[in-house]
Amino acid sequence: MEESDDYVRLTPGLSVPANNAFSTLRHADFRKLWLADTLSILGWQIQRMAITWQVYELTGDALLLGLLGLIRFAPVIIFGLFGGVVADRGDRRMILVWTHIALLVSSVVLVLATASGHDTLLVIYAVTFASAAINALAGPARQALIPNLVPRSELAGAATMANLAMQAASVVGPAVGGILIASTSLAIVYGLNAIGFLAVIVAALAIKARPEIHTHTERGLTAIKAGFVFLWQTPILLTVMGLDFIATFFGAFSNLLPIFADEIFGGGANRLGLLLSAPAAGAVVGSLVFGLMRMPVRPGLGMVACVIGYGACIVGFGLSSNLWLALLFLAGTGAADSISMAMRHTIRNLVTPDAYRGRIASAHSMFAMGGPQLGEFRAGIMASTMGAPAAVAIGGVGTILAAIGAVRMVPQLASRLADLPEVEEPEHIG
Repeated sequence: MEESDDYVRLTPGLSVPANNAFSTLRHADFRKLWLADTLSILGWQIQRMAITWQVYELTGDALLLGLLGLIRFAPVIIFGLFGGVVADRGDRRMILVWTHIALLVSSVVLVLATASGHDTLLVIYAVTFASAAINALAGPARQALIPNLVPRSELAGAATMANLAMQAASVVGPAVGGILIASTSLAIVYGLNAIGFLAVIVAALAIKARPEIHTHTERGLTAIKAGFVFLWQTPILLTVMGLDFIATFFGAFSNLLPIFADEIFGGGANRLGLLLSAPAAGAVVGSLVFGLMRMPVRPGLGMVACVIGYGACIVGFGLSSNLWLALLFLAGTGAADSISMAMRHTIRNLVTPDAYRGRIASAHSMFAMGGPQLGEFRAGIMASTMGAPAAVAIGGVGTILAAIGAVRMVPQLASRLADLPEVEEPEHIG
């Protein structure tokens, strides 16, 4: 029986709607990068867990463990914007190749240091900082390359698939890492992680698409300024990033979960583990379901609806006294956030000229990271004065109000996907 025009065959016996997320894998270049990225992200999650465990084994100090977060975040602030400039001026394929060669070397350093007994805290911190800095250069290039690998009409699907890979790795990675650490050794775990980096190198070299290299793009600080000027002059883009920042600012509360686990649900580390894993599990389920659906006609409204749902689930969790109901609400936050993320990336790629995609991707990453960092501080202050449940619930209300305000202030968010034109590149930024 012949398939209808609305379906496309990916493998023998498997057909999916042509405009859902999984159908983007029929594009060979995107499929190569997606498969390699999935393996790389999985390895990265395993390595993060291994490094955390190694620091704990070496020191047993909570402060030194916490310092890992700062060491991973600082390079994003220092190098992130320059990573966007590099992505907009260079060959994005080769940027991925060279950065992943550097990441491969970092894994080899960890293997040698651990196997030889030279795995000092200084070495681990140095490799962690270097790896985060390299990722700050690789991330914008990877995000800016994806729109060159699929048709414009399938950007939403590509964003969904990229998000699915990240969320699935976030769930599977720590579990696999724990098994590997317990059954093998840290040196072997670091060696296995290198395979993921090698996969990206091979995939990038195998990509046939040759995106334009924008040699006319400004350099250095002038290029960074040009990116922010473009962002400021594009209201829908600024609103999408701003809403992401505000939603995560009001919605961040993971640092309060030990209080819920102990004082609200009367458990210990086992309850905390359930609370921490529920959002990631919900994100995987949300990404899978969304990946099988047709792409929304109005991605902006879809994003706003997801942010409202995200806020409502946060309110529900804050007011819950039943563990299983709380886990359901937490899973809802993960599902809503994963779908919202796919819509944000879709809108960003649709309205950003190719010459600006690297810089806008790096700016988006800073917005996305800054909101939760400041939000955790906000949640801690509020919880100290009014209690954790109230602090979380009020944060959820703030998220809902921000989403409603965004769509009222910027009517372009209601635009149909086909009506979102790519904004023209400004002639010159002084």
